[in-house]
Amino acid sequence: MTSSFEGAPMQTRVIVVGAGPTGLLLAGDLAAAGTEVVLLEKRSAALSNLSRAFAVHARSLELLDARGLADDLVRTGRTVRDLRLFDRLRLNLDDLPGRFPFVLVTPQYEVERLLRRRLDELGVHVRHDTEVTGITQDADAVTVRATTPEGATTFRADHLVGTDGVRSTVRQAVGVEFPGETVIRSMVISDVRLARPPSDTLTVSARDDALGFLVPFGDGWHRFIGWSGERDPDEPVDLDEIRDLARATLGDDHGMHEVRYASRFAADERQATTYRAGRVFLAGDAAHAHSPAGGLGMNTGLQDAANLAWKLAAVHHGADESLLDSYETERYPVGRQVLRASGTILRLATRPGRAVAWARRLLTAVVSHVTPVRRRAVLMISAIGVAYPPPAGAHRSVGRRVPDLPLVPGEHGDRLAEALREGRFVLVRPPSAAAGPAVTSSDPPAVAGEVSTADRVVVRRADQHRSTLLVRPDGYLAAVVPG
Repeated sequence: MTSSFEGAPMQTRVIVVGAGPTGLLLAGDLAAAGTEVVLLEKRSAALSNLSRAFAVHARSLELLDARGLADDLVRTGRTVRDLRLFDRLRLNLDDLPGRFPFVLVTPQYEVERLLRRRLDELGVHVRHDTEVTGITQDADAVTVRATTPEGATTFRADHLVGTDGVRSTVRQAVGVEFPGETVIRSMVISDVRLARPPSDTLTVSARDDALGFLVPFGDGWHRFIGWSGERDPDEPVDLDEIRDLARATLGDDHGMHEVRYASRFAADERQATTYRAGRVFLAGDAAHAHSPAGGLGMNTGLQDAANLAWKLAAVHHGADESLLDSYETERYPVGRQVLRASGTILRLATRPGRAVAWARRLLTAVVSHVTPVRRRAVLMISAIGVAYPPPAGAHRSVGRRVPDLPLVPGEHGDRLAEALREGRFVLVRPPSAAAGPAVTSSDPPAVAGEVSTADRVVVRRADQHRSTLLVRPDGYLAAVVPG
């Protein structure tokens, strides 16, 4: 980042506002692709982030695997292969395709720690204590005014991404509306020690007018989230209330005896009316907010970041600006689906009455006994089943997640996830294809045309696959040519 003279805006290619998981992954992907990025964060570096996210789903683990982080993260937590809802509904994850047929229970700060480590290795440092005070944009760039420890500072960039949460300053500054509603006003979140930990890794209970989650962090602390009727959102939370909530929702307080963190939060259901306003984009909770039911929030934000980052990098390396329009086209429907799914779970779990109880029983019966419905539910919650609509005339598989294909061992590893760690497109040729350093003009148009949107491509041979596949940097299929 450069400044031409004292008082001039500090120039960069992309400004990211908000250093939660979404912003950290996005900034890291941009830096890995050779795009200059500045990451601004209002919080102090010393401020502990004991936030509510605790579940990392399979698709997010695949994205982290493609960045060399998944195995380290798995070692920080515990794996859950059975999800239980409404006490009777069980979803087994063993049949999920890929390396991660489970939910990883680990605190959000472990995800952030690894993403920060990656940023440090890439030479990008979070600018803490930096609060955005104004945003303007013109035909050429976006300008951000901020207060920093050094005083008022101005940044100027080609693009800006707001990953600054539900109360996003970026979203408000560019005038994007955030319609929706508050479903629950005073859900309790706490970290506690237990004298009698439950045998299950993940304990979830939903009863009329009561909802509880209890998960271990693996270090002696457990995260408890509970609700049993509305309370004053500003009322302090104490150990007695947490114990009462646990007994009301789980049937046992498990000997809760120490609290390191306790607060209330509102469960909102909101989605920005657009994910793009000119040169400004929204991702993560700044774009969509929903209840913690299903543990989908942080995961959806990570997937937003992976989708947007490679497109910004491609544009900064010469691709047409219209590529950026596909971010909203692809991710907005996913955000809407997540809102509906988490909202349905929350309402079925917390609404009283015979009609809701009947609906819970019906849902449990259908999902438990109808295999296609159960499989679809598992693919949706894990995000393994997320697919983007193919362009007109494209192969029907374009836009789908590409499995972690085995590759002929080479410089970039022997799996697709390892080849994707370069942050580039990966061209996967059949085993019989001659090894080559690059795509040439003789390649089929469906391949050569797509590669023109990126400045570099990794070319590898599959161990068994018969077709030529072009895989986007986020792991989705860009083109296929049958062999």
